[in-house]
Amino acid sequence: MIRKLLRLMTELSSRKWLSSMMGRFSHSRLSRGVIPTFIKSYQIPAHEAEKEIYEYRTLNDFFSRRLKPGMRPVHEGEHVLTSPVDAKITAMGEITSGTILNVKGQDYSVAELLNFSPHLELYKHGYVFVLYLSPTDYHRIHSPITGVKVESEHIKGRCYPVNEFGMTQMKSVLCRNERLITYIKGALGEVAVVKVGAMNVSSIRYDDETANSWRNGDPLAYFEFGSTVVLLIQDGAFTPRTDLQTGDHVRMGQLLGQLQPHKS
Repeated sequence: MIRKLLRLMTELSSRKWLSSMMGRFSHSRLSRGVIPTFIKSYQIPAHEAEKEIYEYRTLNDFFSRRLKPGMRPVHEGEHVLTSPVDAKITAMGEITSGTILNVKGQDYSVAELLNFSPHLELYKHGYVFVLYLSPTDYHRIHSPITGVKVESEHIKGRCYPVNEFGMTQMKSVLCRNERLITYIKGALGEVAVVKVGAMNVSSIRYDDETANSWRNGDPLAYFEFGSTVVLLIQDGAFTPRTDLQTGDHVRMGQLLGQLQPHKS
């Protein structure tokens, strides 16, 4: 009964008008006063931030902060795939006939996740990482490979939470929330960086709207209070690190595995 009530409350609170209201507050000068409490509550390593705390004008300004140079070394190599974010690995593994299996007990359709884009054909037997960013984490997103933008798609959606409750008690959250998808073509195949918005302030923005290519580790986008990144790698083009597993925490720029020529 309690779980049903919580689900109902979450359904009602996922409306865009509520996210807009929360967004207005987080962008306002009034929100500046809660930054120290926010840091303390989530034990955020504020010493990594690019600026001093008093220099951030709003809560959102701090939340989408950049880091000091050198805080996230990017793993070097000709054909490496690196983590685009600081995050916890919620799920990882091979995609089975277009289905991402067992993400917090639920299966997800690649077709629905990608809004039935023609690109989905490349990922039906590919590889996936589901990367959850908690409020503690650095919330900027970087390119996981060196490549060029093939396409970008913004999918309007809801703002369900992507925390433990949302992912286990709500149905198909990753396919129902707002998403910004970037398809990047590298020397050995394509990846899809699916940025999923979250409850309260579902806003995802490109770091540079005009950028059409990136080096591995270059700034790509950022969340304003979110969320999760689903990283899809083209069929037969990836070998993951053998020591990574679901539940591990990774940092932006950390090696996830090795890209390889596509296996037909």
